[in-house]
Amino acid sequence: MDCYFHNAVPSVAVCRDCLKTICATCRDENGFCPSCRLEQRIKTASSARQGIAGGVGPSNPPPNPPPPNPPPPGPSARMWPAPPPRSTALATVSPETRALVALGYPMWPLAILTLLGSSGSPEVRRQALQALGFNFGCAGMYLGLGAIAHLPLLGISAWPLLAMLGPVWLVASIVFAFKAWNAEDVRVPLISEWLDRREAHASA
Repeated sequence: MDCYFHNAVPSVAVCRDCLKTICATCRDENGFCPSCRLEQRIKTASSARQGIAGGVGPSNPPPNPPPPNPPPPGPSARMWPAPPPRSTALATVSPETRALVALGYPMWPLAILTLLGSSGSPEVRRQALQALGFNFGCAGMYLGLGAIAHLPLLGISAWPLLAMLGPVWLVASIVFAFKAWNAEDVRVPLISEWLDRREAHASA
């Protein structure tokens, strides 16, 4: 097949854009024919002229609009204000007291001893209450699941939960003790939320 632009010259390829057959002379390194190259140059020149004509903005930009008013607090924010942060409260406690607080999670009698000898430290008292709530809560779940396990039909579903409660308590108590020893903020499910609400009511 002959070249589209040269008569009686065999074509070697087709244009990548318009798919015209072109010879080696008409084809550039990108695979475009002369008409497509001319069209690209025209488009480039017209876009450059538009950028020069419309590129100058106003000398005095309009002032920024005022920020919108913050939304009103929801029902949960009105009921329970956020408690103050306690992320580094245990860092100021002595290592001996912090070790006693940490051991109160796997061994609840030490939590009672910590609660009685907290010497007015609110964070130590909070950790002791969390340890007692965690252990008493697990004990209550064990007794409740043990009572359900003796029922004729419901006991079938209670036995697997009763078998898993011991390992879950052991792992959770070790994790809580490790975080308390490292002076991190220990958050026990349900117990910490109840203490937050209690502290919020006391400070209100």
